[in-house]
Amino acid sequence: MNLQIQGYQQPPKAIKDLIDAPSTPGVSINPARTLLLLMGRPSLPSIEEVAQPELRLAGIRINPRTNGSSRAGYYNSLTLKSIKTGEEIDITGLPHDSKIQNVSWSPKSDKIAFTITVADGMELWIADVLSASAKKFTPAIINDTMSGSPYIWLADGQYLIFKSILKDRGEAPKEPLVPLGPTIQESNGVEAAVRTYQDLLKNKFDEDLFEYYTTSQLVKIHIDNGDQQPLGKSGIIRSFSPSPDGNYLLVLTTRRPFSYLVPYSKFPFTVDIWDISGNKIKEIANIPAAEDIPKGFGATRKGRRSFMWRLDQPATLYWVEAQDEGNPRIEVAVRDKLYFLKAPFQSSPTEHLSFALRFGGISWCDGNLAISREWWWQNRREITKAFAPDDINEAADTLFDRSWEDQYNNPGTFQLQRNLYGRSILLKEGEKLFLTGQGASVEGNKPFIDEYNLKTKTTKRLWQSAPPYYEVPLILLDAKALKLLTAKESVSDNPNFFIRHLKNEKTEQITHFPNVYKALKEVKKELIKYKREDGIDLTGTLYLPAGYNAARDGRLPVLMWAYPREYKSKDTAGQVKDSPYRFIRIGAHSPIYWVTQGYAVFDNFGMPIIGEGEEEPNETFLPQLVAGAKAAIDILDQMGVADKNRIAVGGHSYGAFMTANLLAHSGLFAAGIARSGAFNRTLTPFGFQSEERTFWEAPDVYMKMSPFTHADKIKAPLLLIHGEADNNSGTYPMQSERFYAALKGHGASARLVMLPHESHSYRARESLLHMLWEMDTWLKKYV
Repeated sequence: MNLQIQGYQQPPKAIKDLIDAPSTPGVSINPARTLLLLMGRPSLPSIEEVAQPELRLAGIRINPRTNGSSRAGYYNSLTLKSIKTGEEIDITGLPHDSKIQNVSWSPKSDKIAFTITVADGMELWIADVLSASAKKFTPAIINDTMSGSPYIWLADGQYLIFKSILKDRGEAPKEPLVPLGPTIQESNGVEAAVRTYQDLLKNKFDEDLFEYYTTSQLVKIHIDNGDQQPLGKSGIIRSFSPSPDGNYLLVLTTRRPFSYLVPYSKFPFTVDIWDISGNKIKEIANIPAAEDIPKGFGATRKGRRSFMWRLDQPATLYWVEAQDEGNPRIEVAVRDKLYFLKAPFQSSPTEHLSFALRFGGISWCDGNLAISREWWWQNRREITKAFAPDDINEAADTLFDRSWEDQYNNPGTFQLQRNLYGRSILLKEGEKLFLTGQGASVEGNKPFIDEYNLKTKTTKRLWQSAPPYYEVPLILLDAKALKLLTAKESVSDNPNFFIRHLKNEKTEQITHFPNVYKALKEVKKELIKYKREDGIDLTGTLYLPAGYNAARDGRLPVLMWAYPREYKSKDTAGQVKDSPYRFIRIGAHSPIYWVTQGYAVFDNFGMPIIGEGEEEPNETFLPQLVAGAKAAIDILDQMGVADKNRIAVGGHSYGAFMTANLLAHSGLFAAGIARSGAFNRTLTPFGFQSEERTFWEAPDVYMKMSPFTHADKIKAPLLLIHGEADNNSGTYPMQSERFYAALKGHGASARLVMLPHESHSYRARESLLHMLWEMDTWLKKYV
């Protein structure tokens, strides 16, 4: 097949109408829990917008015109809605076609801050809740190039601190026509087995560009009069956070030398405490580049890490330190230790809790209670403990010790509330905490809220979702009155917000978002349960065309779509992980569109890859993959739904890798669709997905699992789609290009579609419509 250059195409009208359907607004609740902020979503961006200039530096993508992310989504309207009365008020004063990002409530719920991206930068805006009006607070000087919000509220709600572009930074560096010399990297004998990253720095010019666009100045601004005060020295400020009392700042600043092996998150950085006027009080740590982190998913940096404020104290810093050199292969009784340092930060740190596993975070309450989490990858173990932060002599008390793969016994997540500093701490009533969870079960997910007694370690179920609805508890608005905010949906009802009174079982509907997918209203959705040949329980969600009757209409062509996942336990691999009562929502990348074209769609059919005990899942990846696909086809055949000669398989990313392997190692499918995949595992030699071993440790696994090495076996037609600007680890565009060349070289029927300016997921309306057209055309031709 020769190279083809053609314009963007569009799929059938039924598919096009679904992808163009208006999106449900985003929703944010205020700290006082009295108002919802409805954030309108615009239609899909155009290819013109997605094709704006983009710099790819140190793992981030920057729009040089705006000094912000080149790939961020945004809102275009803001509306206040009373939880009590349901009254809605649009916020006025916003520009036409606003590009709103970084939305956050003030601690007192009286203001809303956000940024608006304009042609030459990003502005900071403030909306007043009482008047429901917004105004611009800064010109386009906000620096939003790095992860995290570019601004943050102080606890009093009177000030914001934001990252500003330097006033005197001058013009951006210009790439020299004549290179200054070669780019040289040198290994000093220390292992640096880093995974495959995209968008890394390549030369001195990249370094200068990265420093130019990411350098910023912290500025404090008064929200009433707009007075501004620069704070401290400018630098590449990767993150900053005020202490809960607002008197200090924790500032992490990236420094040279930069690395060409890892993204900026692993560059050297300093950790400093400033006072609120920007004066440096103390250097907490000087962290080197993380090029030599040991291999393994339980590996971490040596020395101090995870620097954060205690949220229940005015100004107490905490961090953890690895006791095993960050190496999961070293056997030790204690993996991590927790340290505290109180203001004014001149004393020595206080050692507190020891973790047998890797530190996973803390939820704070008060001096007598905090809840810690620790985890271990090799056995998927997770331990949750309660401890007294102010009493180093009191032993931590284990609340839960479980496998995180076991969703049937997942106790849920503790509910939070705001404290006097505006920070989120545990919601506690006497000796009671509250847990919300997805409620996984053999019948499907049934979300719940439980009361947890700290003294007895027992739970009491307060409420649980029941068929034919899927209702998720979001926030316990009133712990004494047991008033709960939920999101409720059904197969045909869009998710909406409700107030549920648990004591009298009354409900009040707060929002009324309509079902915009009219074409799917009569589609039949069913959670199918079946078994793999080795006895593993599997599930998948089957969608059948509106009005379909197997006895009357006969067997259908089928599109099967999945994403393999690794497990350490057969029992947990077979657990049901969905609900038959969820709303049929179509994302831009969904396979469900083809139910409108007369296909049966078997979405998310079970593809667990299991390796129990010392066995690695990938040792038997291929036979388990084929067995999972065969079991899915067999159940559809037994139901009288599928025409076994007209079944296509597809997937995105690791699902694309799955698809290519299924075509190479089975004759089960008439065609395949592989989007944004990696097909040659030797191009990701230091691990991929959940594989910890390197290519040199398990060469047979890498070779056997690579469909590229089995391209000569693929006979079924394969459609390859890839974004030309893919930024995902390992899924270089070259993966699809070289795989297509291998398929073509062996005479296979294949088509390669490279989408201009698109990343790992596709954004532009033109790109998405063309992707759907390619898939629809391929399915019609071969299935």
